[in-house]
Amino acid sequence: MTESTLPASLAEIRDDFLALEQRDRLEMLLEFSNELPELPARYQEHPDLFERVVECQSPVFIFVEVTDGVVHLFATAPKESPTTRGFASILVQGIDGLPVDEVLGIPDDFPNTIGLTEAVSPLRIRGMTAMLGRTKRQIRERLAA
Repeated sequence: MTESTLPASLAEIRDDFLALEQRDRLEMLLEFSNELPELPARYQEHPDLFERVVECQSPVFIFVEVTDGVVHLFATAPKESPTTRGFASILVQGIDGLPVDEVLGIPDDFPNTIGLTEAVSPLRIRGMTAMLGRTKRQIRERLAA
């Protein structure tokens, strides 16, 4: 993975995680879980638009909008699932507002690079990887429509 393919927003998040000791990374993930943005009013009554990421142990749902070449990522996850919610929040905060090309260029292994592979189970990392994969797929679908 090269720096040129990772958007600055995600590179900063990754670097913040890597600057911490292993035990503090879980605390930072918890902070991200508390910062998952609420859904805009226009989507709160339309859960049917969201796609469940079945690879995640907890129910997480995502939806992507592409407006004028800019990606907007929305996600929901239960507060009782801080790991999954934290991963969703990292992606929402790191991707929302980026140009399509930057998001599609994010390396698929980004979740493996943020320093949590020793702190959480491989299944949870695969869940975050699936969230990123679905985000990219939804972008491609929106562009093709």
